[in-house]
Amino acid sequence: MEKPKLAEATKKYMLSFYHDNPFLQYLHINVTSIEYGRVRLDMDVQHEHTNVYGIVHGGVTMTMADTAMGAACLACNKQVVTLDCTLSFIRAIPEGLHAYAVGKVIHNGEHTMICEAEVYDERDMLCVKTQATFFVLKELC
Repeated sequence: MEKPKLAEATKKYMLSFYHDNPFLQYLHINVTSIEYGRVRLDMDVQHEHTNVYGIVHGGVTMTMADTAMGAACLACNKQVVTLDCTLSFIRAIPEGLHAYAVGKVIHNGEHTMICEAEVYDERDMLCVKTQATFFVLKELC
């Protein structure tokens, strides 16, 4: 079955929605790709993203993954909140590298959605793998 096309109006709304998110702006996380049920976020790892070991703090990668998955749900025209999330740290991302997260919907239900996200460094090395369940607050259209 072919994926539905993402409406241009939805794409514009999403870019505005995430551009106006104060926490994402604080972390310098940007939405760089939007498709129906799939979103990519990018971030240059700066000193303020790191812990005392000089690697990205787990909360930053969790934010990237959670946001990528929530945005993937929004790309299916559904506003959601996270119910639960499982996160596996695979490898550290050092300061100075570029990081990106790809979130995708794997179950698009009426009341809940299940997504997964992966966070990579600029070398395309998998660093974090997540899966989460989201509660659907409402459909946008």
